[in-house]
Amino acid sequence: MSGGRAVPADPVEPLYVGGPDGPWAEVQDRFREDGRAVVYTTWGAWAPTALLDPALPRLLDRDWPRYRQLPHADQRLGFAASRYVMKYTAAAALEAGVEEIDLVYQPGGRPGLRGRDDITLSLAHTDELLVAGVSRTGLIGVDAELADRDISFDLMSGHVCTPGETARLSVLSAPERASRFLRLWTLKEAYTKALGYGLRRRFSTVGFEGEETGAAVLSAPAADAAHWEFRTHRVQDRYLVSEAHRGDRAASQPPPGPGRDWV
Repeated sequence: MSGGRAVPADPVEPLYVGGPDGPWAEVQDRFREDGRAVVYTTWGAWAPTALLDPALPRLLDRDWPRYRQLPHADQRLGFAASRYVMKYTAAAALEAGVEEIDLVYQPGGRPGLRGRDDITLSLAHTDELLVAGVSRTGLIGVDAELADRDISFDLMSGHVCTPGETARLSVLSAPERASRFLRLWTLKEAYTKALGYGLRRRFSTVGFEGEETGAAVLSAPAADAAHWEFRTHRVQDRYLVSEAHRGDRAASQPPPGPGRDWV
């Protein structure tokens, strides 16, 4: 029996931002109206900014040592680009300067903002794609995978699927099974990232239904299933992007200003 809250059949797509110039007005509008926003881009679109920005050490702040320790140039550029995307997205949502955004990390690795427990963040990347989510209405998690990624259902289903999911997928044709399995994978990644668990929680303990529609729901026995919304989108015709959101706070409340006490 399903316990989640379904979202419309045609949910709002993630927003594309091609670089530091945005378009950020759309992100601000989405954040005001929905209390959250999910954006996607490519790291190559942001790499020149990271490469040429003399303020890179200051903007990366506590991420700077980690950036310096990465052994390859492409790894460093991808890492810097991902932090720029997250900072610019948070700055746009809060209508603040990017230099005011101070990233921190929870013990499980989930990003957040120093002094702003009312704001939650999530970041995902695969291949050239970067995805960032920001919310003021509850936990958020995002995940992305190449839509044609070949994952062995026979080898991985026991680690990823509940018995019910395995039974449902087993009777499908191979292409449909692969598509549904990948959707489940990204949904469970997004959900566990929102919770701050990441890969520390076994995916086979989390059940979904309706993943084929793009608006899945948690299956029982999740006690708080009714508070969660899940969406899966195909972007750039190459990637699957899944979003998990737990609506803890009223989206109708205006977002608080960034203030200076947390800078």
